[in-house]
This record gives sequence, C-alpha cells and structure tokens, in this order.
Amino acid sequence: MSRMPLKKFTLPLLLLGFAAMAMAQESGAKAEETGPGIGWTWANFAILVIGLGYIAAKTLPGAFRDRNAAIQKGIAEAQQIKKDAERRAAEVESRLRDLGADIERFRTQSRLEMQQEGERIRQETAHEVARLERQAQIEIEAAGKTARRELKTYAASLALDMAEQRLRARLDASTEAGLVDSFIQDLRGQESRN
Repeated sequence: MSRMPLKKFTLPLLLLGFAAMAMAQESGAKAEETGPGIGWTWANFAILVIGLGYIAAKTLPGAFRDRNAAIQKGIAEAQQIKKDAERRAAEVESRLRDLGADIERFRTQSRLEMQQEGERIRQETAHEVARLERQAQIEIEAAGKTARRELKTYAASLALDMAEQRLRARLDASTEAGLVDSFIQDLRGQESRN
C-alpha cells in the first residue's frame, strides 16, 4: 500500500476506533449488569487499538518525516530569502552612502565647470571686445582717410574754381589771344621735334 491511501484512511479509522470505544463502554455498562460479555468487549477494544497503533506506526513516522523535511526546506528557503534581503538592504545602504558622496562630487564638479565656463566666456568676451575695438579703429581710420581725401578733393576743386575766377578776372581779350598763340607755337614746336 502506498502512503497516500493510508493517510486518507487514518482519520476515518480513528473515528471508528473512538466509536468502537464508546460502544465498548456502553456495552461494558450493560455487561456488568449481565456479566460474561465484558471480556469480549475488552478484547475487541484491544484488537482495535493494536490495529490502529500498527497503522499509525506505519504511516505517522513517514508523514512526520515528510512534514519535517517540508518544514526544514521552508526554513532553509526562508533563511536564503532573509540572506538575499539582507544583502540587498546592504547594497541599498551602500548605494545611499555612495549617493551622498556622488552628489557632493557632482556639486564640486558642477562648480568647477561653471567657473571654467565663466572664465572661458570672460576670455571670449575680452577677445571679442578687443576685436571690435580693432575693427572700430580700422573703420575710424578708413573714414578719416576718406574724409581727408574728400576734403582734399573739395579743396582742390575750390582752389581750381578760385584760380579760374582770378584768371578770368585778369584775363582780357588780348592776353587770351596771346596765350592761345603761345600754346599753338608750343604745339608746332613739339610737332617738328617728333
């Protein structure tokens, strides 16, 4: 017989045993009144108890062993789960401790990067200001040169106009005819040389 069917029948057999014991007590009470049946009742009860004891001795140690093994397995699993939980908790605590250090390191690094970036921006700004000053100086010099050139051109134009006015004022018809004749002779002289 396998253990499973015995386990199924153990409880009903115990119930039958208790019922038989109750009946034996009842019949024992009646037998006292009648007399000879009490010995057989006790014999039946003893056979029943021996049978139940035999079945219990066969099935209960295996059941207890199986239950004990299941409990031991559960305890071992619980201990393993506890160890894993403690290990994870230690890792989390370690990470939390490291997190504070990481945050401080990040803050320090951020401050340093901000200082470096600020310095870089100041240098770029100074370089850009110097470049703009040079460019403005060049443009001012170019504007000055252009203004001087325009002023010279304007002064030359005024000088020519004034010279023309003076010449026109001094020139009369006879002087003008003499100048034209002189110019024509110069041209003829140059022509003969060539």
